[in-house]
Amino acid sequence: MKYISTRGTAPAVGFEEALMAGLAPDGGLYSPMSWPRLAPGAIAGFAGAPYESVAAQILHPFVGEAFGFERLVEICHTAYARFSHPAVTPLKQISASSWILELFHGPSLAFKDIAMQLLAGLYDEILERRGGRLTIICATSGDTGGAAVEAFRGREHMDVVVLYPEGRISDVQRRFITSAPESNVRAFAVSGDFDACQTLVKQAFRDADFAREMNLTAVNSINIVRILAQAVYYFAAASALGSPGRKVAFAVPSGNFGDAFAGWTARAMGLPIVELLVCTNQNDILPRAFATGVYERGAVQPTQSPAMDIQVASNFERLVFEALGRDGQAVSTAFEAFEGGAALNLSESALNAIRDLGQARAVSEEETSAAMTRAFDLGLGLVDPHTAVALAASRALDVEGETPRIVLSTAHPAKFPQAVFTATGRAPMLPAQAEGLAARPERFERLPIDFEALKAALRDRPA
Repeated sequence: MKYISTRGTAPAVGFEEALMAGLAPDGGLYSPMSWPRLAPGAIAGFAGAPYESVAAQILHPFVGEAFGFERLVEICHTAYARFSHPAVTPLKQISASSWILELFHGPSLAFKDIAMQLLAGLYDEILERRGGRLTIICATSGDTGGAAVEAFRGREHMDVVVLYPEGRISDVQRRFITSAPESNVRAFAVSGDFDACQTLVKQAFRDADFAREMNLTAVNSINIVRILAQAVYYFAAASALGSPGRKVAFAVPSGNFGDAFAGWTARAMGLPIVELLVCTNQNDILPRAFATGVYERGAVQPTQSPAMDIQVASNFERLVFEALGRDGQAVSTAFEAFEGGAALNLSESALNAIRDLGQARAVSEEETSAAMTRAFDLGLGLVDPHTAVALAASRALDVEGETPRIVLSTAHPAKFPQAVFTATGRAPMLPAQAEGLAARPERFERLPIDFEALKAALRDRPA
């Protein structure tokens, strides 16, 4: 399998190169040269299978010769051994035709663990072969950073650098990032929003000499392997409910669009997803794009669901690439102009292709709080505000009555205790794997929105 850039000018690379680079040198995102389709019998066979087995079978066509299948199974097994639920991503039925897919049973209590733990194992294997040291850098709106720290802390051949927007993530999210004692972890509190953090990371990769000097790689969802790993739980959930003989619909809380594009990926590989609802908070760049065909920044508004406080959804570029018939030049022209501040206007045919994925809906703060309250009152327990956004939006799913509706629950409610308590009057308890988090000392450095300052800080690596 070869991987090509969404912007069309970078050379095609193999799996290892796409994994290690993260971002293509022309500024685009790597995508498989083609999407393999799984046979219906293979999808049906996932029902009841161990999660690591399902993951290895789905990932194997993308990995090619980089890893043998048996070794891939072992890496997947190790990645998911730290999860607190034996099913890794269990389904919880909430009505006759609705389920919640719990994605928060990993070490940092968020869905990002599912891909990040796998990436750590893959990186370890490659660095053992190649030697050298890798600098893993990520921008986070809250959960990616904690998942990266939990996956890469203490690893011999890797440093992990996390940029987070100061004052814009929850205390629990921040402590997962800042309380690791290992010297290979560095946390930077950036004086801006998530989009500012993300821009700094992209600048680091576009400076080819600096990226080479630091041996940078990205573990944000701009890394294609993150997307592939997240596609696995779509298959696991759907097969458990009767796919491929039964169509399914998903409601997906969305910030950077990676989780939603993982659903697109699963459908491209043969999963019968009849509707995929992209759910955002009042930072509504995606619902506006789906509704009007105009992808245009607004001002980032802080909310109680901070992982979605984004006005530049990086993975939307991957969907536009597919909608434009994989025309890299057209994507490059459009997104370079967008990065310069212009609006991106989709053609009618591209907009129709995007709407073929499903629809998008923004949810207000009041609706989010009401959804948390309603879930508790109905006996569903406590849910975090991101899950609540999807629960509120999922009422817009327009599918046949017996089609399973699956709401992705992307974080444990204990990561957002104040929002949950305000809505429900109940304080969520931290799971066992996070006990003692509040007592750990924090380590972080403050950083302005300045690329030269970031470069200087990274070059000044502590001994």
